[in-house]
Amino acid sequence: MKKLVIASNNEGKIKEIKRVLGHLPIEVLSLRDMGIDIDVEEDGLTFEDNAKKKSSEIYKELIKRGNKDFIVMSDDSGLEVDYLKGEPGVFSARYAGEHGNDKKNNEKLLLKLKGVKYEDRKARFVCQLALINEKNQYRGIRGTVDGYILEEEKGSDGFGYDPLFLFEPLNKSFGEITMEEKNKISHRGVALEEAKEIIKELL
Repeated sequence: MKKLVIASNNEGKIKEIKRVLGHLPIEVLSLRDMGIDIDVEEDGLTFEDNAKKKSSEIYKELIKRGNKDFIVMSDDSGLEVDYLKGEPGVFSARYAGEHGNDKKNNEKLLLKLKGVKYEDRKARFVCQLALINEKNQYRGIRGTVDGYILEEEKGSDGFGYDPLFLFEPLNKSFGEITMEEKNKISHRGVALEEAKEIIKELL
């Protein structure tokens, strides 16, 4: 069976991917499952630059180890706010300077949008997937979901900017909806649905 190697050790992400792709005849594995300990520096100017770099590095490592019959999948995702000309963008996880400090990142975003009226707080979550198979064939997928940035956090679920991101059709923030609801509409959910079809082609 062909392996789908996810260039991540994020358990939540792996679980979500397995849930969407579980019915395909492919074994979904994390870097840890493969015994790979590589930390790829995300220094690209776009989400696709970063996702493609991660996939390429893991592809090279698998080829070096003599692996055959695999697809590497990586993602880079983040938030783009129109009023801030696309910020935080590729710096979403380290917007306030410290990688993964959700509280500080959210505080910085709110400060930058202080006094900005609701209709000018339009934003989108972006998920860029990069797939590379053992023949070095590359496919990129971009999934997005539109919303607005609230003036304060709402809800305690989700992570990152979720409690600030209002999804208008449900009139709830991503911090107030269930994981099941989020998986149907989120940027990653959208990208993974498209990935299903591409993986079938690459099998």
